[in-house]
Amino acid sequence: MKNVVQNYDGPDSVESDTAPEEEAYVLRLYVAGQTRKSLTAFANLKKICEGHLCGKYRIEVIDLLENPQLAKGDQILAIPTLVRKLPQPIKKIIGDLSNTERVLVGLDLRPAEGPHVQ
Repeated sequence: MKNVVQNYDGPDSVESDTAPEEEAYVLRLYVAGQTRKSLTAFANLKKICEGHLCGKYRIEVIDLLENPQLAKGDQILAIPTLVRKLPQPIKKIIGDLSNTERVLVGLDLRPAEGPHVQ
């Protein structure tokens, strides 16, 4: 398994042999430049993945200022937006990912508790 994180300066690869590709989470984070909200979203996502996915993930950062045409494929309407490509089904979370509980529920890493979480 290979975790690939594309940051704003280009790709940065981190090797991990902890999971076969089919068990990995493929996460795509859409941002628009290096805004505070974009950087916060990336930092929060990295922290959540390291704490809960045990190396079984790949993060792709898509900067829509550089590649605006890529927003159409995942129907991105707001940024930052996290798209879970794998495992299926595709899920989206909008915002800076600071609400860890909401992100864990959104990624199906933790079940929703009570009627207040959708």
